[in-house]
Amino acid sequence: MAVVITVPICLLLAVAGLAVYGRAEALGDARTTRSEVGLSLRIQALVHQLQRERGLTNGLLGGEGEFRSPLTATRKRVDTALRGMRPESAVEDVIQRHLQRLADIRAAADKGSADRAATLTFYTTAVDALNAVDPVAETTTGTDRQLHDDLAALRELAAAKESVALERGLLNGVFAKGGFHDREYLTFTEVRATRLAALARYRQTATAPQRAAVKNAFATEDAERATAYENRAEDAADGSAMRADARSWWDAMTVLVDDLYAVQQSVGDDARDRADRLSHDAETGLAAYLVAGALMAALVAGLAAFASRSLTRPLGALTAAAHDVARHRLPATVARIQQSPPDHVELLPPADAPDNPDARLLGGAAEIAEVAASLHQVEHTALHLATQQASLRRNTTESLANLGRRNQNLVRRQLSLITRLERQELDPDALAELFELDHLATRMRRNAESLLVLAGQNPPRPTAAPADGLEVVQSAVAEVEHYRRVLIATVEPVRVRGHAVADVAHLLAELIENGLTFSPPTEPVEVHGWHDAEDHAYCIAVVDHGIGMSEADKERANARLSGTGEEALLAAPTRVLGHLVVGRLAHRLGDGTQVHLFDTTGGGLSALLALPGRLLAPVEGPSTSPPPVRPAVSSLLNGFRAGVARAEAQSKQGASS
Repeated sequence: MAVVITVPICLLLAVAGLAVYGRAEALGDARTTRSEVGLSLRIQALVHQLQRERGLTNGLLGGEGEFRSPLTATRKRVDTALRGMRPESAVEDVIQRHLQRLADIRAAADKGSADRAATLTFYTTAVDALNAVDPVAETTTGTDRQLHDDLAALRELAAAKESVALERGLLNGVFAKGGFHDREYLTFTEVRATRLAALARYRQTATAPQRAAVKNAFATEDAERATAYENRAEDAADGSAMRADARSWWDAMTVLVDDLYAVQQSVGDDARDRADRLSHDAETGLAAYLVAGALMAALVAGLAAFASRSLTRPLGALTAAAHDVARHRLPATVARIQQSPPDHVELLPPADAPDNPDARLLGGAAEIAEVAASLHQVEHTALHLATQQASLRRNTTESLANLGRRNQNLVRRQLSLITRLERQELDPDALAELFELDHLATRMRRNAESLLVLAGQNPPRPTAAPADGLEVVQSAVAEVEHYRRVLIATVEPVRVRGHAVADVAHLLAELIENGLTFSPPTEPVEVHGWHDAEDHAYCIAVVDHGIGMSEADKERANARLSGTGEEALLAAPTRVLGHLVVGRLAHRLGDGTQVHLFDTTGGGLSALLALPGRLLAPVEGPSTSPPPVRPAVSSLLNGFRAGVARAEAQSKQGASS
């Protein structure tokens, strides 16, 4: 429906746009024509004064000294017109090329040293160049027939006037000199022919009043007297002497030229007025088309909005329902499934799930209703999968916990039995084998406890009394396989509170086991312990000289050790389960307990455990000053602090982003 309505309206808009474009183009043409007519009238004013200066100069060079005074006044008018034409770039270019020598020509004419024919050619060339850049000479507007005819008449009248003015200047010199010389007569006949042809073309395009104005200009007494002088010049074609008053000829022809110039201005005004009317009409039409286009666009927008509401409203409701399912109902239902008792793990529909998914669609189409039904089905499928996943994870965790508890009970019974056998055995070799068996059972107990830690169901082993730090380290060493490779270096005296002893020992055992696994069999793993007075903590470092870790692996491992990693137990690689155990033990020990990995100087990896002061008990007996920290331990401490600072900075940066 929306397409059926929109397509014809878009076509109407396209038609309206073309109409607006046409009116705008007509307006631009009218304004351009008006500007060009104004420029043409300014150019013709300059041409008119140059034509007068040309005639007076030719008469002066022919010997008529009385032309000097009007020539001076005419030159001033030419200079004024030239200054007024400077802003016009095209005209200015012509002035620079053709009138650059005007001052020299004038000076030579005043001295009487200028050649009369060359001077006439100079002025004529300049006038022809100005007429060539007259914009009316090139304007061929087709928007209005009357304007087109006015511009054509203006062009032809300019050509006719130039012929009359050139004839005036030519014969002015001839009469002053007393006859034709060289090619002057031939030039005279060509000029007259050009005038007649231009007037014939003018009469074809000019209006009746415009033709009458030109006819009246040629019918005055001065024009008839000028015609008599022309006839006298025609009779002197053989170069015979003529007796004619150059001053009278000049005055008669000047009246004719001025009359033609007045007609030229009148025709130009007619063209400019016509361009003004066309511009006004174009502006009115353009405004009307713009209003119509705006109304049509508003109509299109209204129809489009009306047509799209049948889609947007149900789609909006459908989108809101999808967001509600993804952000609220589905996560809440999954959380209820995961938190429900083991005997109630089943598909639980959301409490606010609508019975009819089409009720919110507000009259939507059948296709949208089908999409809503599909979304409802997706929600149920997702809940079903979430239930299966939750049940699978819960069953897996419970299986691991159950298996860990069984192993833990069996190992405890095994350790009790081994202990009794050790007490009864007197043979040293057999006793040594029992000790090895006891060590294996101790490791098995730690693995079972690690399994319970990962399953989240391992209560710490009860220990009532605080334990010495060295004893905690030794207990941890006793729970690893290659305990003989562990070198317990300087461990400053410290007491660990009873409730934390088992977890600290278990955590250290995991770190020591990791160092033994990833270091050469010939290299020892060192354990250092010292007080950090600055942070009021006790630090235990496990140092190996093995293969180390890449920066990316080390960053992921530190995230697991700090408890900020998002890896789940069942998704993490089996080789990093020890890191998860350490992270959960550190989290259970409480705030302030930190475990961090950093590179060992010379190669390898070091793990440092920082125990906060609340996990430490006062040292019994007289206080003794602790032994100095070894340089290697000092470098470990510095490295640890630098590593922790980097980790905290990265954590803050991640939180801010």
